[in-house]
Amino acid sequence: MKVVVLADTHAPRRWKSCPPRVAEHLRGADLILHAGDVCVPGVLDELAAYAPVHVVKGNNDGPDVRAPETLELDLGGLRVAMIHDSGAAKGRIARMRRRFPTADLVVFGHSHIPFDESEGGFRVFNPGSPTDRRRQPHGTVGLLRIEDGRLVDAEIAPVT
Repeated sequence: MKVVVLADTHAPRRWKSCPPRVAEHLRGADLILHAGDVCVPGVLDELAAYAPVHVVKGNNDGPDVRAPETLELDLGGLRVAMIHDSGAAKGRIARMRRRFPTADLVVFGHSHIPFDESEGGFRVFNPGSPTDRRRQPHGTVGLLRIEDGRLVDAEIAPVT
């Protein structure tokens, strides 16, 4: 299963339409996860043209973006939790483990800073932002490959 992970697209200020380098990754995706700050629901419609989309509400998402604050999914046997804001960097892995005790992987956004760390078989992953890189060298997306209930590959890919 090929999963593309996005966060913090911030349309329409930053995302006017799907950037070509993001679209390259979306083609052939089995699933798209968006970790919030979509800002306008049209982005979700645009993404859904590529693959099914799961989204959580970000702090900049208004009532027209219909999404839960958190979401827990079973992706082919891999237990994935999603939240927009994981809190402070210090203690993040332990805090997310307490918040989502049955998850194998937690996907989050908010900081615009790509992050991928594991501890004891538990992984925490932020794809960064494809459109608002802030102090990062590139806009980024996350790419996950899931096989037989295991996350066999996770990558943060530059798109700018």
